[in-house]
Amino acid sequence: MSRHHFHIDYLGHSVSATVRTGHHPVVEVLVDGKETGYATTRDDGAVTVPVELPTDPPRTVTVRATPGPGVPRCLLLATADGEPLVMAPRPY
Repeated sequence: MSRHHFHIDYLGHSVSATVRTGHHPVVEVLVDGKETGYATTRDDGAVTVPVELPTDPPRTVTVRATPGPGVPRCLLLATADGEPLVMAPRPY
């Protein structure tokens, strides 16, 4: 199992994701340093994790993580009609 970290700043908030690969991949999402989303999957397929940004009013966005095959990837899906935003990989 290995860990991969991703980050993006969006609407003044820090959104980070950790993807743990292995037999049962796990995705943890933090907003402003607080865990707000968690998901597991049984394969390398994409998993989506809805999270809420503490804006006024609160805004729901989705992190889509793809554990594999190959190097994991993460996108922030902020609006239904907008382009997905690539979350940059980061060293731990």
